[in-house]
Amino acid sequence: MNRGLFRYDVTACETKVIPGKYGFIAQLNEGRHLKKRPTEFRVDRVLQSFDESKFNFTKVGQEEVLFRFEQSNDDMTHYAPGSPVTDDSKSPSVVAINVSPIEYGHVLLIPRILDCFPQRIDHGSFLLALYMAREAADPFFRLGYNSLGAFATINHLHFQAYYLAMPFPVEKAPTQKINMVKGPPDYGVTILEILNYPVRGLVFEGGNTIMDLSDAVADACIFLQNNNIPFNVLISDCGKRVFLFPQCYAEKQALGEVSQELLDTQVNPAVWEISGHMVLKRRKDYEDASEEYAQRLLSEVSLSEERFKEVKVYVLEALGLQEENKCSQEETGQDEEKEAHYEPPHSPLSAPRFPQGCLVSQ
Repeated sequence: MNRGLFRYDVTACETKVIPGKYGFIAQLNEGRHLKKRPTEFRVDRVLQSFDESKFNFTKVGQEEVLFRFEQSNDDMTHYAPGSPVTDDSKSPSVVAINVSPIEYGHVLLIPRILDCFPQRIDHGSFLLALYMAREAADPFFRLGYNSLGAFATINHLHFQAYYLAMPFPVEKAPTQKINMVKGPPDYGVTILEILNYPVRGLVFEGGNTIMDLSDAVADACIFLQNNNIPFNVLISDCGKRVFLFPQCYAEKQALGEVSQELLDTQVNPAVWEISGHMVLKRRKDYEDASEEYAQRLLSEVSLSEERFKEVKVYVLEALGLQEENKCSQEETGQDEEKEAHYEPPHSPLSAPRFPQGCLVSQ
């Protein structure tokens, strides 16, 4: 901050928990609204070509880059203060600061930065993001991804990540396992549907290996982006749970179906807002923040029940899966609702990382 790299001081932003059953988190972040870089591409196309004339991460200053990141070979986290340049490092994956941060430790993971990939998921980049979550080894550290059309603002492949020392509301939402009647060999990945939450979505858990989980989520994301369906991804629980949210807010906005009251707040519901961390840009909205407001905003993000069911079927088909008939599930007693069992982590490594001013009061 003292070097003038950030557009504002995020530690000065006010934060509170909104009363209610979900426990939505509200932050007043006027600086992000006034100083964040504007979007420079169409919002009605999930896949767009990289345009070197637009802002991209090859144009950031060297001082914004923190370090190169790659997965370790021994399941341990290592830090090397210096490493030789090899053929493999000609286009390194790097971690850089987010100059318009939302929370403590807000960074960007940019896979193979010099290859200039557009904002689209592929198997290798998603696996890299899961490795980052695993090697951070802190449940308070989550990664997020926004596709184009779902409020990504830069068309250069990147993930976001930051620390928040409390559960996201979506992490506490109940889920229901989707039982399958057929599928490929069992790779140990469980797919669940989020219940009783304003945004409909899927949760991917397990996997015999980290690659099994990564491939399942990446295949789902690739299907969505190839079919021009905007989506957001939250990587949670040190990479053990991944939330996938197809969304339609920008589409409704273009069709004039979002109320003027919501539009006036100028809140763009991307992965963090969908997960329950509401970044508000006006003091009035922050002071008046209520669970009812958050639910109204997120309900505009969510696909309708009918459309979500349709998308879910196609996503499962893309994975070689088919959901068991609901009547059969009820007859066999397999249609079980699973309450999210979220226990606040007690990692001795977590607490010292948070300056006192960054903690959220409940």
